[in-house]
Amino acid sequence: MSIKSDKWIRRMAQEHGMIEPFAPALVREIEGRKIVSYGTSSYGYDIRCADEFRVFTNINSTIVDPKNFDPNSFVEVSGKGHCVIPPNSFALARTVEYFRIPRSVLTVCLGKSTYARCGIIVNVTPFEPEWEGFVTLEFSNTTPLPAKIYAGEGCAQVIFFEADEICETSYRDRGGKYQGQIGVTLPKI
Repeated sequence: MSIKSDKWIRRMAQEHGMIEPFAPALVREIEGRKIVSYGTSSYGYDIRCADEFRVFTNINSTIVDPKNFDPNSFVEVSGKGHCVIPPNSFALARTVEYFRIPRSVLTVCLGKSTYARCGIIVNVTPFEPEWEGFVTLEFSNTTPLPAKIYAGEGCAQVIFFEADEICETSYRDRGGKYQGQIGVTLPKI
């Protein structure tokens, strides 16, 4: 298994539609305004957060149960260009980018240091071989203060690993439940 470079990422995105929309270089400014960077880096791709959030709330005092998740535990926030996460809480979002992962590839996604240094943890599970869709992102605010996440800017980095041999069963083969997800996707059983 090998980590893939910026050259490989650009080729796979342009020839195979692996990432759409795709930024072939790291973008650090938009219209002269500094942003949290996104786009192709040396050995990865910095993804952006879309302006579609679901902020966790405990107003219903329900139990957080992955087998019986109450969608009323979230408040939808969009169209503001940002999201404020309450102290010691979390929000779900999705990427701007749509991914199509090749059968020989597995990704790992890690939060960007800009957010990590503010106590904001980004959690994303691996993108498995032949998974495709918009990525659902989880932002945890570990601080005792409200935290702001910016839409349209970088939030995490995807690192691509290509296997020496093709897997026997891909995510698509086994009918993965999050295949082709479009918006912010809540837990499924």
